[in-house]
Amino acid sequence: MADLKMPEINYVIVAGNLTKDPVFRQTTNSTPVVNFSIASNRKYKDSTNQWQEDVCYIGIVAWNKLAESCRDRLKKGSAVLVDGELQSRCWKSDEGHNRSIVEIKARRIQFLNKRGKFNGENGLEDHLEDEDIISDEEGVENVDFTDDSFDKFLSSEESDLLK
Repeated sequence: MADLKMPEINYVIVAGNLTKDPVFRQTTNSTPVVNFSIASNRKYKDSTNQWQEDVCYIGIVAWNKLAESCRDRLKKGSAVLVDGELQSRCWKSDEGHNRSIVEIKARRIQFLNKRGKFNGENGLEDHLEDEDIISDEEGVENVDFTDDSFDKFLSSEESDLLK
């Protein structure tokens, strides 16, 4: 049998809401990192033609400027659209058990909520009005995005299904 060369593709896009406030920290060499998880809902009709909802919980990790943007902008319940790649990590728990996790290493995160005043730990107030930020490790780009939902990404058929 001929050797097949498979393309190596690791690309994920997911939208959801934060289940808790993000956890921000810095590595020993002062690299900013943030972890949070989102709940992504899926609606479907079951065998009795009744609408059901399934929830998938997904861990997200972001680094550098993207981590700082998440720290400043996100909180429990925030809606986000995450673009990144899957990565796995393994470690030993305090009890000596081997643990592993698969999570998304974010390349870009689009904040889907309108910006309002943020009364976080450092008391920052937003100075942008109807702008949202798409961030990646290379920098920050301002984008006009005044809608606080991600319904605008759905086709009319998908929107009808969700009603």
